[in-house]
Amino acid sequence: MCDPQGRFIRGISSDEPRGQGNTMSKIDELKADIESLPGEEVAELFRWLSEKEWEKWDKEIEADSAAGKLDFLLREAHDEKAKGTLKEI
Repeated sequence: MCDPQGRFIRGISSDEPRGQGNTMSKIDELKADIESLPGEEVAELFRWLSEKEWEKWDKEIEADSAAGKLDFLLREAHDEKAKGTLKEI
């Protein structure tokens, strides 16, 4: 885009590469795009993002378990069972 004197104004042109004066972040662009979606598509996007977050969580739990970081839970359960205070779920 140009000013009234014909000089190019950085950061206004939509075809300018990101990170070179463009003031709108990728996140801001995504938010604007999401706000323009119909409700059904927002729900689909939410389900997809939620599933991605659960997958990440599952991988973290698997890694923690493999590293022995969750062994204390087994010890606690065995201790409760030995005391007779373990509750059935």
